[in-house]
Amino acid sequence: MGIVAISGIAWWTQGFRAPDPQNSEKVAFVIPQGANVRQIGNDLKEAGLIKDPIIFFLYIRQEGLDKNIQAGSYVLAPSMNLKELVDSLRHGSVDVWVRITEGQRAEEVAEQMDDTLENYDPSWDAVLIENEGWLYPDSYLIPKDAQVEDVLRIINNNFDSQLSSAGIDPQDPEMHRILTIASLIEREALVDEEKPLISSVIHNRLNSGMALDIDATLQYAKGKDSQGKWWSIPRSEDTSIDSPYNTYLNPGLPPGPIGNPGIGAIKAAVNPEESSFYFYIHDSTGEVHFAETLEEHNENIQKYLQ
Repeated sequence: MGIVAISGIAWWTQGFRAPDPQNSEKVAFVIPQGANVRQIGNDLKEAGLIKDPIIFFLYIRQEGLDKNIQAGSYVLAPSMNLKELVDSLRHGSVDVWVRITEGQRAEEVAEQMDDTLENYDPSWDAVLIENEGWLYPDSYLIPKDAQVEDVLRIINNNFDSQLSSAGIDPQDPEMHRILTIASLIEREALVDEEKPLISSVIHNRLNSGMALDIDATLQYAKGKDSQGKWWSIPRSEDTSIDSPYNTYLNPGLPPGPIGNPGIGAIKAAVNPEESSFYFYIHDSTGEVHFAETLEEHNENIQKYLQ
């Protein structure tokens, strides 16, 4: 056997050994969402949990385990050899990632938790719906065996922290109204830059007693469509939906948030841009067009939508 071959075997064997056989102290290791095998290997090396990230990568590929390692939190130790460590990664995480995206409604969040958390129960749906608007959009590491109370505590602690960091008092007595307006902004705006002006339109219409006529409230009132999809494009007949969330029929704000807004929409709800706009539309490219009068608004419709 040649020197090169002997060196290769030694390198491979060395890479499988525990980094510190005498150190059995447990270490929490987090695999972020979207991490690939190379990134995981580099992070394990940096944490002192493997000897060689290249051997980790090659071993994972050799065993076809690429899809068996999921994002989440794991309990590992430097005393584990490579095979023991990979077995721990294969057998599941202690905590798992749950991602709440801006504008999702509580039922959508519930569906994700049903897919991810071991103790999810249909009774969670009602609890999450009661917290519509307060389910702050972010990525959360949640214990797989968490109960709904644990989940809400994790989300609420983060929510309060994010609000405080943005200079917004989490205990503001107007928070229900703020989140309701923010949820409308979140569903109506396509990009963050337009949120303050859409907030301005909403505030101007509320202050003048005009109906909000917001399509997103029709989508919320409709729920899932016949294809099982949320947020289907509203039709003209949907303006007659009998729901307190229908802002075409009911003046003022809906009774509560129509989804869960992110910090950009919340800040826009608290600090709307000053304007004299009462109308807006998005054209087929997604660009927004504001108008001060109904006549100007109709002209925009003719120009950009027909």
